[in-house]
Amino acid sequence: MSDLRRLERETLAAIETAADEPALEAVRVAALGKKGTISALLANLGKMSPDERKTQGARINALKDKVSAALAERRGALKTAALEHRLATETIDVTLPARTSPLDIGRVHPLSQVNDEIAAIFADLGFAIAEGPDIETDDYNFGKLNFPPEHPARDMHDTFFLAPDARGERKLLRTHTSPVQVRTMLRQKPPIRVICPGRAYRCDSDQTHTPMFHQVEGLVVDKQANLGQLKWTLSEFCKAFFEVCDVAMRFRPSYFPFTEPSMEVDIQCSRRSGEIRFGAGEDWLEILGCGMVHPNVLENCGLDPEVYQGFAWGIGIDRIAMLKYGMPDLRAFFEADIRWLRHYGFRPLDFPTLLAGLSS
Repeated sequence: MSDLRRLERETLAAIETAADEPALEAVRVAALGKKGTISALLANLGKMSPDERKTQGARINALKDKVSAALAERRGALKTAALEHRLATETIDVTLPARTSPLDIGRVHPLSQVNDEIAAIFADLGFAIAEGPDIETDDYNFGKLNFPPEHPARDMHDTFFLAPDARGERKLLRTHTSPVQVRTMLRQKPPIRVICPGRAYRCDSDQTHTPMFHQVEGLVVDKQANLGQLKWTLSEFCKAFFEVCDVAMRFRPSYFPFTEPSMEVDIQCSRRSGEIRFGAGEDWLEILGCGMVHPNVLENCGLDPEVYQGFAWGIGIDRIAMLKYGMPDLRAFFEADIRWLRHYGFRPLDFPTLLAGLSS
């Protein structure tokens, strides 16, 4: 009898002094667990005589009920205390300013934005987008584009050549996106109306050149493609991209192996206070090269130049992005400076559309 009273006092005292729920659980296991003190007493009832079992069993079960009730009461008190502590320490100061949304912090890179602007304009003109690999063969990058072996025009491209493969073939990083035009003509029958945006690579680096740059080329092949259509297409693009009502363009004779005749295009502008404005002015700025697709290129791609003719053009995306948004140095595009991106970047949901305005 005295042992049961001592066990009761000790167990209830341990329950009362348990500081938290893990400590309380340890007391429960010590008393009522499989090998607990009270559980051991209940296990020994089978060894007693019937009279002892009747007397001791009632006392041990009463002790078990009392301990269980004390455990439940203490557990409730500990949960209430823990909740009150959290409410006191985890209060929210509703007077603080709201956290800035990721939509307000994040910025779309100007090159991505300009890419989307170009795609929106040409999609409205009925052009599809064609893509190709960055690593090309000499034949696609030069051969089929009317660059004969050892032709001096190859030196203009400052090509990055890769090490020869097991077959001795030496591939390269494409110097323009024109190989995509070749792949399109080989795969698709005219009429063809595509633009080919993507990265290109040349061994050059200064304020207006980088070893990797972005370019978009356009290609139209049809039975009646002509220079008038080329000029109209480029004029509509420049008006939409620079967001002006009218633009004067000047076409100057030039040379590209893959077009004949070849032209470089200047756009009228004004330069005042360090700013370039398009659509009016007394100055001219070169923005792209273009021409009629050379008959040799059509023939190399399996098209009969007596039946089909085409025109093509190429624009440096980085260059026109600098011109439109007033960025002085091309190298900053690739430096991953978050301060520069916050200044020149675009909000994530500013999707360019011709209806709402490309850069609104």
